[in-house]
Amino acid sequence: MTTVETRRTAPPGPVTARRSPAGPVLAAVWAGAAGAVALWWADTGSVVGTAGWLTGAGRIAGLLCGYACAVLVGLMARVPLLENRVGSDRVARWHAMAGRYTICLLVAHIVLILTGYAAQDHASLWHETVTVVLDYPDMLKTTAATVILFAVGITSARAVRRRTSHEFWYYVHLLTYAAVFLAFFHQLSLGNEFNGKPVATALWYALYLGVAALVLWFRILAPVRLNRRHQLRVDSVHLEAPGVYSVVVRGRRLDELGARPGQFLRWRFLGAGMSWTSTPYSLSAPPRPDLLRITVKALGDHSAAVALLRPGTRVWAEGPYGSLTADRATSHHSLLIAAGVGVTPLRALFETLPGEVTLLYRARGAEDLALGGELEAIAQWRGGRVLYALNGPGGERPDISAASLRATFPGLAGHDVYICGPHGFAQDVYEALRAAGVPDRRIHHESFEL
Repeated sequence: MTTVETRRTAPPGPVTARRSPAGPVLAAVWAGAAGAVALWWADTGSVVGTAGWLTGAGRIAGLLCGYACAVLVGLMARVPLLENRVGSDRVARWHAMAGRYTICLLVAHIVLILTGYAAQDHASLWHETVTVVLDYPDMLKTTAATVILFAVGITSARAVRRRTSHEFWYYVHLLTYAAVFLAFFHQLSLGNEFNGKPVATALWYALYLGVAALVLWFRILAPVRLNRRHQLRVDSVHLEAPGVYSVVVRGRRLDELGARPGQFLRWRFLGAGMSWTSTPYSLSAPPRPDLLRITVKALGDHSAAVALLRPGTRVWAEGPYGSLTADRATSHHSLLIAAGVGVTPLRALFETLPGEVTLLYRARGAEDLALGGELEAIAQWRGGRVLYALNGPGGERPDISAASLRATFPGLAGHDVYICGPHGFAQDVYEALRAAGVPDRRIHHESFEL
């Protein structure tokens, strides 16, 4: 590890940590699920016989599936309260979990209802299935919705997703909106909990219309307003390290964008064959009134094409998103741990975090240290420290264990620690920090990987 220090010390600013609303949000979601079950309870007098138990369980599964669809879409709406306070990565994990719950509930609803109807009518399961699909109101639309949801679920499976392009996965995923719309009217026309019950029907409409309003505002209208207002274009592209490029984006009144060091935006470059892909990249420098900068490593077709961007290329951006900001700080001592291109959001934080700040930068060799010159200049300006964890001459990996961290950073347990890097690296560092006595509330990490 190499240390860069100076005699100057940046004056510590105020540290006021903001509490994450994750707990209240989850409580509200589970309360809504309980409310959905309560609709069944209020509408059901008694359950008799095998057919009654099967159809009753199927109705509960259907109500919860319908509610889960609304939650699923709500988590896709990119609401700033969730994206910036809870954290985009945590919201993405919630969305993935809600998707699994939705598919499981959908399967349970289909199997239980059809089995219960078949037992009630003394018919075969196949005959009952054909009758329900062809003769019941809104069932053809619901069948199409079911096929779409299964397709989304299959393409979201990790084994399948690794073998398909991001663009294919993304556009199949967007069909979730169509599936939810097609299935909505089936819930009202065939759901005993809503027939002749105006209050329950109004609540269900309010749930779905509220979620639709969130999607309309935050996924469509807000990005349109942002891009019309700021008129983003590529200003320049710079090589930072082998396969690593910085893109400087120029725009108008960017100080009104509200972007903060540590955050990211979703970028769509309208040129070089990149128009169909929107990719999250972190800001690699504090935003300026007329400039934003991202730094990208060529890891795939889209990121590799960044090097081909030309000045003047129009840019469509959404955001800013992310909670890896100074709001998470709880003390005046911060340790930033980066690996590879994960240094980008931490470079912006290194310049702006209040108090005493140290950056530990993990890379294979000195040639892979993107933005290294800037980091050293920042360290000299603010009196911080930069430590490099590089492979040895024989390729030996540096020791970033709990014992090494405690020895290198006295008083580590009292630091806020920000981590950014590949998932495996971040997980290993997290476990080492916990073993070194750093409380979980002081370890801050955000990842784009699901």
